[in-house]
Amino acid sequence: MRIGIGYDSHRLAEGRKLILGGVEIPHERGLLGHSDGDALCHAITDALIGALGEGDIGKHFPDTDPQWRGISSLLLLKHIVGRVKERGFEIAWIDSVIIMERPKIGPHIDSMRNALSAAGLPPSLVSIKAKTNEGMGFAGRGEGVAVHAVCLLAPSPL
Repeated sequence: MRIGIGYDSHRLAEGRKLILGGVEIPHERGLLGHSDGDALCHAITDALIGALGEGDIGKHFPDTDPQWRGISSLLLLKHIVGRVKERGFEIAWIDSVIIMERPKIGPHIDSMRNALSAAGLPPSLVSIKAKTNEGMGFAGRGEGVAVHAVCLLAPSPL
């Protein structure tokens, strides 16, 4: 068994879509990033890469590489899910928490869990929680989002 932990944060910016877990959430600002800025997908991807012992998301998808500009983070996640399988593991569980004051994320959690299936993550293996930061820090001031994720990998049965 292997455990991985992932973290990502992005600023909120005018003129960007707010995409989390592959779902576009109506809001006046979106997440700034080289890709679509999907911090949930990035944190899960980072957790999976960590469980494999293969560095972090920046090593695999550097923001200096133009091929990743504007890409859907679901595609990055799908690539790493494939890498998990290539390495002889299966995903046993993913737990995550999105920290953001507004908009309210709770109503979108089921849609996110379903959208992540496009990257090869069955909704039954993914937990997503939404929290505020009680007005503290950058997330609490509404400047951005922070996401934490952990994963458990199990050896694939023969």
